[in-house]
Amino acid sequence: RNIVQNAVRHGGNARVKLEIEHGGIVIMVDDDGPGIPKDKWDAVFEPFVRIESSRNRQTGGAGLGLAISRQLADRLGGSIGLSNLDAGGLRVVIRLPVEPYSVAGG
Repeated sequence: RNIVQNAVRHGGNARVKLEIEHGGIVIMVDDDGPGIPKDKWDAVFEPFVRIESSRNRQTGGAGLGLAISRQLADRLGGSIGLSNLDAGGLRVVIRLPVEPYSVAGG
């Protein structure tokens, strides 16, 4: 939810795509915003780091959302990463493993 909210807040919209990949799923969230400078990609996943410098609650939170999102992905055995789109905007890619399961009685 935080990733989509960030896309809408900072990029004007969110386009969400889900793909099945070998042994897992990939969730891509694209926006049309300014992107994030590549040298800030690691930093934005640190607690309390915000690229947008104002502390206005309308333009952003405390800088915990991406840190929590990465921690959740890690705990599930997945990953989360960023890339800037050629046409402008940011892409957040979340990769999560899918555990095989069985249906009871079958």
